[in-house]
Amino acid sequence: MVEEKIEKTKKPKSSEREQAENIESLVVELAKKGYSPAKIGDVLKEKYNIPKIKILGKKVTKILKENNIKYQNDLALVNKRIKKLEVHYSKNKQDKKAGREIVRLIGLKKRLEKYENRRK
Repeated sequence: MVEEKIEKTKKPKSSEREQAENIESLVVELAKKGYSPAKIGDVLKEKYNIPKIKILGKKVTKILKENNIKYQNDLALVNKRIKKLEVHYSKNKQDKKAGREIVRLIGLKKRLEKYENRRK
């Protein structure tokens, strides 16, 4: 079998630059609709066939910061989900899956807090 070498260039081509501008506008538009950074990545992957936003050399959060758009971080989203599930579970004690999900989310919350503390 013949292996093909993929050229890796640091400077984007003109078509990639145009695509980058379109991607940035899509990210801003989706954020204004209320999507989280993770959800924006999922939408770009599924709807627009953009495998990774890092093609631009920027992350979604960096694009949002440059455009002064506020977004919820992962920790806030997990806290919101935990509260929602706890309300549900208090009314529905028989729902064992919800109880297990609360335990899983609390573990995720601890991991995210640990990550945030290390990052600062």
